[in-house]
Amino acid sequence: MKALKSLALAGLAIAITGGMMLTSCGGGGTASKSDSTANKAGGEDNTILGAGATFPNPLYSKMFSEYNKTTGLKVNYQSIGSGGGIQQLTSKTVDFGASDAPLNGKQDSALSAPAVHIPITAGAVVISYNIPDLKDTLKLTPDVLAKIFLGEIKKWNDPKIAAVNKGVKLPSTDILVAHRSDGSGTSNIFTTYLSKVSKDWETKVGKGSSVNWPVGLGGKGNEGVAGSVKQTPGAIGYVELAYAIQNNMAFAKMQNKAGNFITPSIASITAAANITIPADAKVSLTNTEAADGYPISGLTWILVYKEQKYGDRSAGRAANMLKMIQWMIHDGQQYCAPLNYAPLSANAVAIGDAQLKTITYDGKPVLQ
Repeated sequence: MKALKSLALAGLAIAITGGMMLTSCGGGGTASKSDSTANKAGGEDNTILGAGATFPNPLYSKMFSEYNKTTGLKVNYQSIGSGGGIQQLTSKTVDFGASDAPLNGKQDSALSAPAVHIPITAGAVVISYNIPDLKDTLKLTPDVLAKIFLGEIKKWNDPKIAAVNKGVKLPSTDILVAHRSDGSGTSNIFTTYLSKVSKDWETKVGKGSSVNWPVGLGGKGNEGVAGSVKQTPGAIGYVELAYAIQNNMAFAKMQNKAGNFITPSIASITAAANITIPADAKVSLTNTEAADGYPISGLTWILVYKEQKYGDRSAGRAANMLKMIQWMIHDGQQYCAPLNYAPLSANAVAIGDAQLKTITYDGKPVLQ
């Protein structure tokens, strides 16, 4: 265990995408070049502060960089996990929070004023593993996955794993579970899925951004879990698809509700996300009914206060931020697929636009 802890800590130091970064932003579309002069003249209003989810961090970094190129608006985004983003939004130390889990009742009540959810993209939480010399892609069923994370399956050659990977030579290596140590929307997606597919998990552990993990070692952010898995033979963990692909990590095919083993991809995430989005944008994509849908998929949201006049915020600052978010759900969607995120459906974009139009400054709509 000491060896695993040291490897995990080393993994945290690997620069996978960067945990806290200052990214420039630029754009086009809704926030066009005509906005550039106003933004550049805005002083402090020209830098927007955000914090939260590591799940969409690769995509957000790209979007913010592209948006900066035409508008000059900068975004200082701290990839600290959904829980941290919600805390900073609650304390009003950032302009927006980012979360892979919608606010629950307790979080809503902790805010000093109502917040709105704007969906930005859909992605997949993949089950990444490190089994040296394994040539085949591992297949996992919901039951097997739950038992691994409950600590009931301890060896890679366990008969339950072998039964769904017929003909595959599995080692007798110990299974070492890696999970998030911080409050995490990625954890919320993963544990919500496990709670839907396993009664044992639902009763013994449950769902949430933070849970009491039965076994394993925690890592901070997608970066920490990915680092632990990549450096530790026998490890298994859950990370965002982009992190796994960018770091050449193996990830499993998951059996979905229809009984099909699905590889996480843009197509299978899109299939899972092809559902009706409620007006408040709060929805779960896990354990999809779609026969071709990847079952551990989820939306990610930007969270902002519905009334933007608070503290010493200016109307210009509010407008700059909302124009950027509007660009993200329109022109910015072109950057989703190349980074292995699913673009929003037309319905999700319409919900996002409707949410943005409810945001006010001194009671008046910021966006017309």
